[in-house]
Amino acid sequence: MKQLWATKSIDKIMKDTGELNAMKRTLGPVNLTTLGIGAIIGAGIFVLTGNAAAQYAGPAIVLSFVISGFACAMTGLCYAEFASMIPLSGSAYTYAYATLGELIAWIIGWDLILEYLFASSTVAVGWSGYVVSFLKDFGVIVPAYLSNATGTSLLQLPDSGQWVVASAGLVSDLVSKGLNPDVLPHMSAIINLPAVFIIGMLTILLVIGISESANFNNVIVFIKLAVVITLICVGYAYINRENWTPFIPENTGTFGEFGWSGILRGAGVIFFAYIGFDAVSTAAQEAKNPQRDMPIGILGSLAVCTILYILVSLTVTGMVSYKLLAVPDPIAVAVDAAGPGLMWLRPFVKIGAIAGLSSVILVMLLGQPRIFYSMAKDGLLPKSFTKIHPRFKTPFIPTIVTGVIAGIIAGTFSINILGELVSIGTLLAFTIVCLGVLFLRYRRPDIPRAFKTPWVPAVPILGAGFSIMQMLALPGDTWVRLIIWMALGFVIYFLYGKRNSLLRDK
Repeated sequence: MKQLWATKSIDKIMKDTGELNAMKRTLGPVNLTTLGIGAIIGAGIFVLTGNAAAQYAGPAIVLSFVISGFACAMTGLCYAEFASMIPLSGSAYTYAYATLGELIAWIIGWDLILEYLFASSTVAVGWSGYVVSFLKDFGVIVPAYLSNATGTSLLQLPDSGQWVVASAGLVSDLVSKGLNPDVLPHMSAIINLPAVFIIGMLTILLVIGISESANFNNVIVFIKLAVVITLICVGYAYINRENWTPFIPENTGTFGEFGWSGILRGAGVIFFAYIGFDAVSTAAQEAKNPQRDMPIGILGSLAVCTILYILVSLTVTGMVSYKLLAVPDPIAVAVDAAGPGLMWLRPFVKIGAIAGLSSVILVMLLGQPRIFYSMAKDGLLPKSFTKIHPRFKTPFIPTIVTGVIAGIIAGTFSINILGELVSIGTLLAFTIVCLGVLFLRYRRPDIPRAFKTPWVPAVPILGAGFSIMQMLALPGDTWVRLIIWMALGFVIYFLYGKRNSLLRDK
């Protein structure tokens, strides 16, 4: 039992950082900030905004972003203190090991695997949808059975002969036209091939090197920021204020379906889009001056993205009724609704979405192997995960393992289940980080802190409280999946991690 609560001293962590750091320190504050923006701006703006508005909050999705942004600001301040104090790869896992003990560190590490591994797969599915739509505009058709999750039901439309997903909305539409969907040709999708493709290409890029990956990310971030800002500026002229009425749709009588409970559930669902600053902290061991640069990267990227999220959600729900946004490409729908005057913007929106989602996948695939690396350094995972490529100086084995598993998940599962699972995993990680800062302030006030979270204990308590509140607002089946995932983690820890821990018997 003593080992379960054993902590790895910060002095030992810092010593390991100096002696064992075989990774290149190539990232400055600009790269770290764009790394965070690369992770944050993507699925949240291009996919989740519309879906959360249509299903949960209506135009008040803006308030959902405010709630999530506030929780992230509180958590981001806590992350910044930890990252400046413990500049080591591993993110919240390393912080928990230094403050709350090995068992809690394992829990958060296993939870982060859920967060990053499934997040990269989730966004790859969204990337696939936009790429298929973009190629279709140029007459290139990717077969539906090769661009949807394994087992997805497809049917052939009688007029065009096109195979499409047999969604509830499509079936209802066919029935309203007097057609019987049951007599139409049916088939099941085999694999989402574009999603597997992008995971494979970015995995290769990450094996080659972190600086090359960061430069690639910088270019993508510039492209998607240009598209998002253009949408905000140009779309303002096409806003119909009637689409904002009622701003908070009346609750249907079910918790989470509009009203204030819908705003809260919307905040929990779209929280998936805010995990970028967490990914910044996983690159601490490759930062040039982590004590100074990590807080800049974390808080800078969070501030920029929160403002853009609020402005985009206002613009999109003003351009088109929120009821029409339950689609994979809500921004494209909003542009279409504006009429011929904005049709020139449609291809640029898709390019921005593809670029934006690409950078999110890149950052998620970058963060996961470095968590594997840190856990393996402590003996909780196989030692092979600590090997650094002799030429590229990257943790190539966990990077390849991450890419293979993420590719399988992206090719076989749909985006809905994965997205909610990532959100609850992220919120759990944020809760532990906030509590860790509070715990360490009272337990070890003597530790040098290059950046100190202001207004303690209010900030960490608010960060943890808002995270827990959003977790409780998520659907019950999401909690069931989280419990199953964590139970599997406990089995692995007690069968392998605990026996091979470097803190064993200490």
